[in-house]
Amino acid sequence: MNKINIFVPAAGRGERLRPITDHIPKPLIPVLGQPAIEHIFHALSDLSFNKIGINLHYKKKVIEDWLVQSAWKDRIRIFREDTLLGTGGALKNAVSFLREGTFLVHNSDILSDINLKKLLEHHYTSGNFVTLAIHNYPEFNSIVMDEKGRLTGLGRGQTGDDIQRWAFTGVAVYEPGFLGFLPEGASGVVDAWLKASAAGHTIGTFDVSGEGSQASTGWRDIGTPASYASAVFRALRNDGEVIYAHSSLKDCDDVNLQGHVVIEKSCQIKKGVSLRNALVLPGTSVGAVDEVTLRNGEDRLFFNNCIIGPDFRTDLNEPEILDYVEDKQLIGTGGSDRRYYRVRQGNCLNVLMQCRKDDPEFDRQLEYTRFFLRQGIPVPSLIQVDADKMQALVEDAGDISLYSYFKCPRIKSEREELYQKVLDVLIQLHTRATEHVSECPLLQERIFDYEHFRWETDYFIERFVKGIRNMVVSEEDVLKDELHSIAVMADASPKKIIHRDFQSQNIMIMSGRELRLIDYQGARLGPPAYDVVSLLWDPYYRLEDDMRNRLLDYYIDGVKRPEAQGGRHVAAAGLMDAT
Repeated sequence: MNKINIFVPAAGRGERLRPITDHIPKPLIPVLGQPAIEHIFHALSDLSFNKIGINLHYKKKVIEDWLVQSAWKDRIRIFREDTLLGTGGALKNAVSFLREGTFLVHNSDILSDINLKKLLEHHYTSGNFVTLAIHNYPEFNSIVMDEKGRLTGLGRGQTGDDIQRWAFTGVAVYEPGFLGFLPEGASGVVDAWLKASAAGHTIGTFDVSGEGSQASTGWRDIGTPASYASAVFRALRNDGEVIYAHSSLKDCDDVNLQGHVVIEKSCQIKKGVSLRNALVLPGTSVGAVDEVTLRNGEDRLFFNNCIIGPDFRTDLNEPEILDYVEDKQLIGTGGSDRRYYRVRQGNCLNVLMQCRKDDPEFDRQLEYTRFFLRQGIPVPSLIQVDADKMQALVEDAGDISLYSYFKCPRIKSEREELYQKVLDVLIQLHTRATEHVSECPLLQERIFDYEHFRWETDYFIERFVKGIRNMVVSEEDVLKDELHSIAVMADASPKKIIHRDFQSQNIMIMSGRELRLIDYQGARLGPPAYDVVSLLWDPYYRLEDDMRNRLLDYYIDGVKRPEAQGGRHVAAAGLMDAT
């Protein structure tokens, strides 16, 4: 495939993004620590290209300063505009650059995972004069096509069974002859599409739905504050996170986080601030006395569903920025095709667990929940159960896990205190709750035994040792004998109720630092060391060695306390044997 040139329009004022663009030009608005244009450049880097052209007008000095320091500085060609030339005039102004051959245009106000190589391949094989990357996005559907996917018009007025209407993604491939349909001076590229089509040239389309559509996570407009926040929060979820805090953030002492929170470079979050579904722009100090905020009786400052800048706050609509569909937001999946939705009921948020009809875990989940609640184990409370529909409405435990909580830097004493609070729950699970396990037959009959230990060690050998490390086990029989001995020893340990996945991602931190355990449907009777090691040697969040040792002592002392009724010394002895 021949090398092409690329053009990224970046001259606009970003009127729809104000007041954000009063401070930051649209191409440089941050997305998880990187300017939007850098995300676009990364997407373009997979292509075989010569140069990237970029036009500048609004805040051009700021953008140019970033470009000349970027990794792409040697491949950038800048086209300055004294006055805005529009989408067509920008291309005409760069005619000496673009007429060298086929070129691709990628708008600077979108984030996408469109397969650009496939788009180019389609353009070359189709013989199109222009190929527009399109998708089905009802809000923007205005490209009218015939049955062969060729542009026939624009707008929403045309109707008929043979009319197809799709949305332009902001990405297109052009042959250099297209430049001849652009007048000198300011113009719109859309008019040139229609002129070229009327002259007999094919303005074709390429459907990228499914890889860059509204339904997928792959295409987001960032042209308004709401769509920008939505794109950032979606990028955050794609990374498996709900909190992003730039490494320059030094302290989150007495800061409460809920929902999705992004804190960009050079920010300060003052004591007493609560952030929920908030995006904090670079250089912002949150919690100053002159901020427009909502206060409660304790004088805590609340920032909910908003973008916060150095001297402004833009309030947003939660269902819009978090992609609710009919008052429901998919927040997780489980085994047996189980789905969890956050649902809005008036001013309240709850979680709907929806199971398939033959899900064997539905009754187990309910029985475990009722049992744990009776024993004072903090799990989400049951609100309503509809057994016929295989669904249950439960308390919303929020989005912030113990793992996410520490994405915002916390002082060491606060971290250790919170871990002690978590261990108090674990002690209660391993002692008092275990003493009453006969009240929960479905749990009492589930034993984590020798076979389970052997399955886990075999899984480790197959997936990690052989699969990831590509290691050859030369004396496999010797290894199996050793793993057998370890499994026998572990199986002989005293058995208590264990969560079995007691890691930081399954411990939720609610407002006021209340705890809720989730994903406990896999609980069994097994050695208590399993849970302790899962927490203190958590692969998701590494503890300092000295803190881990103190917390281990805290657990052992805890199961010996008089209030830890029944079997307390056995639990501690079992842990010490295992460790």
